Amino acid sequence: MSNKIVLDASAFLALAQEEKGAEIIKPLLKFTVMSTVNIAESLTALQRSNIEPDDAMNLINDIISCIIPFDLDQAAEAARLNQLVKHKGLSLGDRACIAVGIKLEIPIYTADKAWAELNIDKANIKLIR
Repeated sequence: MSNKIVLDASAFLALAQEEKGAEIIKPLLKFTVMSTVNIAESLTALQRSNIEPDDAMNLINDIISCIIPFDLDQAAEAARLNQLVKHKGLSLGDRACIAVGIKLEIPIYTADKAWAELNIDKANIKLIR
């Protein structure tokens, strides 16, 4: 999966809502991977923006080429990451996203500027804005 990239919910939402940073993600769409945890986070945010649940799910299906189930290895990695990132206030969804990137050894795209200051072995974090 070396040509794949992981999208954090913030990067997906920037793309879906055509915000700054979307132009970085658009050429990479056929390579996108997201965790089911980040899908849930994205669906929730879209619904808060008054997008109907079916429309939000259709948007996910249209944009994300591969959805990765959140498994026990990722859960353990997300828990391990907590000690490294809690000072930046990263959520479970954030840690789940990073865990997928580490597991698959692929770049992780986010719009969350706090991630720029993280120093996590094997996490290749790319900011989109």
